[in-house]
Amino acid sequence: MRQEVDAQIGPRRRGAIYQNSDGAFEVLSVVTDPAEARALLRRDSAQWALIVRDVLRAGGEPFAVGSVWSTTDHLVREAPDRARSWGTAA
Repeated sequence: MRQEVDAQIGPRRRGAIYQNSDGAFEVLSVVTDPAEARALLRRDSAQWALIVRDVLRAGGEPFAVGSVWSTTDHLVREAPDRARSWGTAA
């Protein structure tokens, strides 16, 4: 299961910025606790979630996403620390 979750999250780690057709987002937290992910996304099947902030909108509020990394996603900035930051980061 961990490899599947890794593949779905892709290179999105805390501090990374990625872009897709919806906008550009800074990853504030990677949540891999399934119970917390389910509560954040309001989806019974969720195994993980990302807390992100839209960097193209001034004053953008953080929100949770559960979309898998795909070929349409583009990493703009790698996370400052390449070490994995699993769990809920404060």
